[in-house]
Amino acid sequence: MSWPLRPFADPSPTSPKAGKDRLLALGVLILLALPGTVAAECATPAGYAILVSPRSPVPGDTLRVLVAMEEPPDRATVHLAGPDGKTPLQAVRQGGGPPYWVAGQLPAATLGNHQLLVENGGRGAACAPVFVVEKRRLRKKSRIAWATERSWTRDMENLYSAWLEILFDAPEGTSWRPLHQITRDGGRNFLHNYLGLNEDKDARGGLKLTPDCADNPFYLRAYFSWKLGLPFGHHKCTRGNRKKGPECTKWVSNETPRNKGSRVGSFYRFLRRVKCDVHAASARSILDSNATDLYPVELTRKSLRPGVVFADPFGHTLMLVKWLPQTKDSPGVLLAADAQPDGTVAIKRFWRGNFLFTTKDVIGGPGFKAFRPVARRHGVLKPQTNRQVAANPDYADFSLEQQQMNTTTFFDRMERVVNPDPLDPVSAFRLLHEALHEQLQTRVGSVRNGEEWKKEHSGKVIDMPSGIRIFRTSGPWEDFSTPARDMRLLIAMDVLKDFPDRLLRTPEAFSLPENKTPKQVREKLVELHAAWAAEMTITYERSDGSSQTLTVLEVLARSAAFEAAYNPNDCVEVRWGASKESAEGATCSRRAPKRQRAKQKKYRGWFENRRRPSW
Repeated sequence: MSWPLRPFADPSPTSPKAGKDRLLALGVLILLALPGTVAAECATPAGYAILVSPRSPVPGDTLRVLVAMEEPPDRATVHLAGPDGKTPLQAVRQGGGPPYWVAGQLPAATLGNHQLLVENGGRGAACAPVFVVEKRRLRKKSRIAWATERSWTRDMENLYSAWLEILFDAPEGTSWRPLHQITRDGGRNFLHNYLGLNEDKDARGGLKLTPDCADNPFYLRAYFSWKLGLPFGHHKCTRGNRKKGPECTKWVSNETPRNKGSRVGSFYRFLRRVKCDVHAASARSILDSNATDLYPVELTRKSLRPGVVFADPFGHTLMLVKWLPQTKDSPGVLLAADAQPDGTVAIKRFWRGNFLFTTKDVIGGPGFKAFRPVARRHGVLKPQTNRQVAANPDYADFSLEQQQMNTTTFFDRMERVVNPDPLDPVSAFRLLHEALHEQLQTRVGSVRNGEEWKKEHSGKVIDMPSGIRIFRTSGPWEDFSTPARDMRLLIAMDVLKDFPDRLLRTPEAFSLPENKTPKQVREKLVELHAAWAAEMTITYERSDGSSQTLTVLEVLARSAAFEAAYNPNDCVEVRWGASKESAEGATCSRRAPKRQRAKQKKYRGWFENRRRPSW
């Protein structure tokens, strides 16, 4: 069989390792990160990227294989060719779009040199060498977090997107606590113990990953970079104010010298530095600034890939992990992962109840952004500037289009990206109900976590900060209060209630049934809402241990109560909006101190106006 080859691309002028960069520009991953060349008959052309785990396989290892590609696979097959013949990939999974990917595993590896052969459309498409050695070769210890062995390219970004999609391949609403619950799952994490250091083991010595929402994208990008020897860094940024947005100054990379330690320990200390430096404003840096970790991207299906970060105007951060394309029978869905202060990481869908957007009276630049590729310049790792990103053919998606968008324009644009064809209003309305229901179920867990903490600490009062710090602080208040989440919940309720009237305002956005006017369809939606909202329920545990079930309809009716239901010092009944005169509220066993309730009354206007203060 002949393998179609393309000439090696010219190496990056900024890289000191030209020979290796020639291969990396074509998506070839040298598994052992050792110097050498790939045989002419075995190479990976541009548009394909191949990754085999572990990094340095030894006889008996199960090999995990991931192939990422720009174009949809066409009857793609993967084989390992070696001294024992050809072995087909097993437990094969496919996904993405774009990038597209094929993943699976191979049985126990045998000693010797092998080739991983990828066929697509019935012909050879790509090939990569696999070296199985007698003794696992580990990275050398050093005084830096990790050595840079590879470069960021389009193919490497495709592998990053594919890795994230596989890691978070779960239905909306699935959650883990904390992040390392996912990375320690060998069935999800393609890079599980990739380095051969038992770095992802459950026992003592395994990585503990506990990011909040701001840290989460940085942790995941750093984790992937550490495993594959890619460059990574971050800035230390100010929080900004009304007169000046966040400004980023000091730059720290994986090659910044630090105390010598174990290979895993050095990375863990680097993550602690990330956690210390990164905060809610880091992702909201000014859009046209070059001194940032993220750059704004085009609002297109091609650019909004797994790994792209969304920074909302008020401090929350999410990261895209999966697209579910629109079909004839169902609307498209864009899924993201976010982390909460209590360490919970969950899958959320893109909609107005989860993603907030406005450019009016905000500090910094909100919106969708991607990590800047980090490259070597004059011997030092630096993030590429906006101009360099725009000129780099592997990226070339820098855009300031979000800079002047108002809320309506942004969500209308995103609706066309997620659902290119007009929506069936009934299906779209049903999805809104399901999304709100999912938010409420997630809140059940958040409130329960606060209750458990209170019980473990003998009812100790959690200190409540003042002013805008109720949304941004640290300690038990940040972990167990829900002001930001309840703000989003209130907005989600508003979006749901407004949908029938939105149909009247913009009927052109929907695919209406034949012979039905927008007014007639609206009346039908109102009827369906009454039925669906009565069917969907959530259940929480009251103060006396009994169960209380609420319908979505009941929750919507008490939405005003959620404007002051975020204080974990209040009983669970108050957290769910029960009046003290009701049978539900009769089991309430505690209230927040009067001084805290006075603060909540003072701050209620922020929730009534559905606006939070900028910071």
